Amino acid sequence: MVTAREVVGTVTDPELPMLSLVDLGVVRDVRDEDGRVVVVITPTYSGCPALVEMREDLLNALRTNGFEDAEVRTVLSPAWTTDWMTEDGRRKLAEAGISPPGRIGPRPAGPVPLRLDPPAPRLACPRCGSADTEELSRFSATACKALHRCRSCREPFEYFKEI
Repeated sequence: MVTAREVVGTVTDPELPMLSLVDLGVVRDVRDEDGRVVVVITPTYSGCPALVEMREDLLNALRTNGFEDAEVRTVLSPAWTTDWMTEDGRRKLAEAGISPPGRIGPRPAGPVPLRLDPPAPRLACPRCGSADTEELSRFSATACKALHRCRSCREPFEYFKEI
């Protein structure tokens, strides 16, 4: 018999379908509370437009697999960070041609610091591996990605920003 945790692990992100919500680090917990499956999620940011779809996709997957009594709870603190992405998720992004985010590391307690200066990483091209890349646009299909181009293979690619 499949477990609720296994079912939750199959639900993909609506904006990045190559990643499960577990790969993305959005799923914080899957537990049983007196016979009810409770899934705790933290969205990538509080105004995430995909939050409703994530919740519905999780509930539908659970119910389809026999977990009729299920609930999805949203927790906003601590704030989601790209550090919560799994290594498998980072690999899947790269395989899909999206440069994965680097690690930020531990943060002090309290508000998330706001960086006003743009980051200036030299990104490796996810297609050919060259570090000779350039930023074309700070924003891409979603606010959490930027558009870059490799000067070696000339291919554009998205970069998932560290948050």
